[in-house]
Amino acid sequence: RKPGLGELEAAIGHRFADRTLLERALTHISALPGTPANGPHYQRLEFLGDRVLGLAVADLLYRAFPEASEGDLSRRLGHLVRGETCAEVAQAWDVGPHLRIGPAENGSGLRRKGAILADVCEAIIAAVFLDAGFDVARAVVDRGFGPKMTEPGRATRDPRRRAGDAPAG
Repeated sequence: RKPGLGELEAAIGHRFADRTLLERALTHISALPGTPANGPHYQRLEFLGDRVLGLAVADLLYRAFPEASEGDLSRRLGHLVRGETCAEVAQAWDVGPHLRIGPAENGSGLRRKGAILADVCEAIIAAVFLDAGFDVARAVVDRGFGPKMTEPGRATRDPRRRAGDAPAG
């Protein structure tokens, strides 16, 4: 059974006034005939969602860590807005079954691919932003990403250092 969009809206924490925004955020380009660069798929929403996510997370971090340095806030931001974290949030929302993909991609594992889930997560955030404004989008980001702000190891790793490298000093 394919779950309804109401279940996804409940997981996200936002009921859309314009559900076509959510539908577009869930539509992979492979689901559309031809290759419409500007078609009703998630790519443009992903672009906007990346910026909304960055601002919302920066605001959350700024408020949550009043004593943190700019460098510490930047590291925390980098870990929270990276693709892997976005994919984790999309998995928590159970986005995969709702993705609209082309028939050829249906058995390809595309619904579980981290890069696709990350893109769709950002597209959903943009859809919420367009549907209800920044405050509602920030609340969705807070619920989805906020708990990850304090996960062990997320804040202290420098994304420019490779695993196993000795810290500079």
